[in-house]
Amino acid sequence: MNGTWRQRLPRASDRRIALRVTPGALREIRSGAPWVFDRSVTSVSDAGAPGDLAVIFDDKRRFAAIGLWDPDSPVRVKVLHTGDPTTIDADWWRGTLRAALDRRESIAADTSTTAYRCVNGENDGLPALVVDRYDTTLVVKLYSAVWFPHLTTLVDALVEFIEPERVVLRLGRTVAAGDTFGLADGDALVGEAPERAVLFRERGLIMEADVVHGQKTGHYLDQRDNRTLVRGIASGRDVLDVFASTGGFALAAAAGGARSVHLVDQSAPALAAAQRNIAHNLRLREVRECAIHTTIGDAFDVLAALGRLEVERFDLVVLDPPSFASRQSHVDRALRAYAALTRLGVALLRPGGVLVQASCSSRVSADQFVETVITAARDAGRPLHETRRTGHAVDHPISFPEGAYLKAIFAHV
Repeated sequence: MNGTWRQRLPRASDRRIALRVTPGALREIRSGAPWVFDRSVTSVSDAGAPGDLAVIFDDKRRFAAIGLWDPDSPVRVKVLHTGDPTTIDADWWRGTLRAALDRRESIAADTSTTAYRCVNGENDGLPALVVDRYDTTLVVKLYSAVWFPHLTTLVDALVEFIEPERVVLRLGRTVAAGDTFGLADGDALVGEAPERAVLFRERGLIMEADVVHGQKTGHYLDQRDNRTLVRGIASGRDVLDVFASTGGFALAAAAGGARSVHLVDQSAPALAAAQRNIAHNLRLREVRECAIHTTIGDAFDVLAALGRLEVERFDLVVLDPPSFASRQSHVDRALRAYAALTRLGVALLRPGGVLVQASCSSRVSADQFVETVITAARDAGRPLHETRRTGHAVDHPISFPEGAYLKAIFAHV
């Protein structure tokens, strides 16, 4: 796609929408909450359009915050700034983006890793926006239509700061279902859309990401540090990687000298990508010598079947499921699912084996998650000794409590 997309986008408006919100919402905003929900808006000066700037005032008509107006979303305002009044213009956008990139300076300087998150949404002051880098490819993912009027400014700044070969646009489901001004999920905003998966390095390992059609932006970058930890403890072990997806943990284990790795996932295309990721690294003796097995199927069913066989047992089991709690009302159900996974996983561990279990459910706290895992293992007669608890990597910073979604426990049985 050439630059004609720029002419089709709505222009950023000079209009400012004045809002009043409930006292509770005002307290939350001043405490760092990045959202204002529709039920908290008590008055609004204008119907507005997605991406207009909304200024929130307190009951004494003093400035409280400014954000992006989203009239079609329950999250009515995506907050950009609180405190003293400020001007949101091209310089502000550039400065906020530059600050986000500066937070990643350490990982950007690591030549063994060429893929990382450049913008982590609300946690970097840019709500509903994710920017991931895969070597010379940038992926910009929009989770709200508020970004269309500001997309040109954002892309121009990214090109200036990073100088990518291409910039690929990805659209969240709710965004893609609306008016996208002629843009489609997977379009290239700069350069040409890749015809195949792009390659990148993660701690020296070569991997691929389908940035046009893949889940999220093409790869789960947030587990990089945990994959590195698994690589460090895999030597000589038989490893089971459940919810293996494109094989990040399996490849790390193989590179770490694992004797064998068994990947389980319900997606055949994901496991095919995992096989390709392993093939990309056959230059490493450890990867060549590791026995690789794959099983396509529901994780719970496969784990239960392996348990009934009482033959195949493992020294290291990795359980990295998708989110089980998309809303607060799902938390109890999620905790039951984590407990069931733990019981199935520890049943397959040899004495002294290691369980690595993760959660990406933001509504489940780290303490809730770890307590659930420890209790379930004890009730199953396989008590755990916790050796490490991990959270977010440097490129996935946290600026508000709900932003902390990732947690993992490493424990010996």
